Amino acid sequence: MPQNNKNQPIESKQQLIEYIASGSKPKTEWSIGTEHEKFGFCVDTLRPVPYTGKRSISAILAAMQAFGWDPMMEGETVIGLTRDGQSVTLEPGGQLELSGAMCRTLHQTCGEVASHLKLAKAVSEKLGIGFLGIGFNPNTARADVPVMPKGRYRIMLNYMPKKGNLGLDMMLRTSTIQVNLDYASEADMVKKFRVSLALQPIATALFAASPFTEGKPNGYLSYRSHIWTDTDPDRCGILPFVFDDSMGFEAYVDHVLDVPMYFVYRPEHSGGRYIDVAGQSFRDFLRGELPGYPGHKPTIQDWEDHMSTLFPEVRLKKFLEVRGADGGTWNRICALPALWTGLFYDQTSLDAAWDMVRDWTAEDHQFLRANVPVTALSTAFRNGTVRDIAGDMLALSAQGLKHRARLNATGEDERIFLNPLKNIVAKGQTVAEDMLEKYHRPVDQGGWGQNIDFIFRDYAF
Repeated sequence: MPQNNKNQPIESKQQLIEYIASGSKPKTEWSIGTEHEKFGFCVDTLRPVPYTGKRSISAILAAMQAFGWDPMMEGETVIGLTRDGQSVTLEPGGQLELSGAMCRTLHQTCGEVASHLKLAKAVSEKLGIGFLGIGFNPNTARADVPVMPKGRYRIMLNYMPKKGNLGLDMMLRTSTIQVNLDYASEADMVKKFRVSLALQPIATALFAASPFTEGKPNGYLSYRSHIWTDTDPDRCGILPFVFDDSMGFEAYVDHVLDVPMYFVYRPEHSGGRYIDVAGQSFRDFLRGELPGYPGHKPTIQDWEDHMSTLFPEVRLKKFLEVRGADGGTWNRICALPALWTGLFYDQTSLDAAWDMVRDWTAEDHQFLRANVPVTALSTAFRNGTVRDIAGDMLALSAQGLKHRARLNATGEDERIFLNPLKNIVAKGQTVAEDMLEKYHRPVDQGGWGQNIDFIFRDYAF
């Protein structure tokens, strides 16, 4: 499908199928896109950063423009930045997100992360702002989190409580890392989708780093992951149909069509306009019968917007978005794309990973999804624990990265980025458990003495 026709009306479902299918690429063109979010905080109060004011998110965005970043506007409001295929955007609670360019190697994508963090830290320190790399805001009540001025967020904030109890927490108080990876064909997409959905709880365990809510332990190791189980059942979860024999591009399109919409965005209106169609059907939109916008048919841009409002553990666009990891500091941001690249971009490792999970049942998937947020690597599963599976998963990833043989300037291959995860498996203790250990240890013994403020010292960038 020609990519300059995004604003032409869609006439058939087949166009939507072809849109996703057009993401298929030969292996020589596969790339890696890393995205991560982080919490900004005022260094004196340790509270979230507002959008406006001398010390604010808008001040950070303004300062970054002096380094070649171009503003993304919504009306008169700067809502993000772009440069060289990268974007800096705002999550609803002011979490600052870098969506990286599609890079050919992990060395490149990790260098991009490092460059961004260096700049963000440099401009923010002058404003009295720091950044925290964990999965859930550790000290602020939901009502005290400032909401960023993006039109889509107003619609989502109104709709979320109608579908689940924790959707607003997802929007305002969570932070994540994800990676975008390519597929060669429909069959390749299906295998990668199945492997990543099955192993997503294992990745969640490896990256668990959200054990606190409003200054106290919350009973979870990845509370961020638990939140998604009570956000919106229409657009979240494991997607059992992916494991059916009928899975393919069309099956995923049918799924997306059946997920209720949030909005229609029309930039041609003065300042842009979000039309609230929350809960309405994209199938009706295809027929020109959308109640909130009657007489109009969707464009490919509308389809892209709608696809971006689904939040399963793995999301299909013209690439696969592998989600499910808590936010973290620099080395864990690099470890997440390394983990999945090693599995996805080496056929031997991918096939072995599928062999490892292919007999897991729907009940197995649900068991892991429900229990890993609580017990992470210690979760009992079949004849062992999630830690055992994590070790096997890492070994297959390392094998795949070794086969890729992409070296940095000092001759090291991409396996170096797995080291933080190897240490976690060897120790059998997640970052969340390290945090809890520090929290309960007295200050005179090097701990936090149950004072959550220390987290902003130990886990800030």
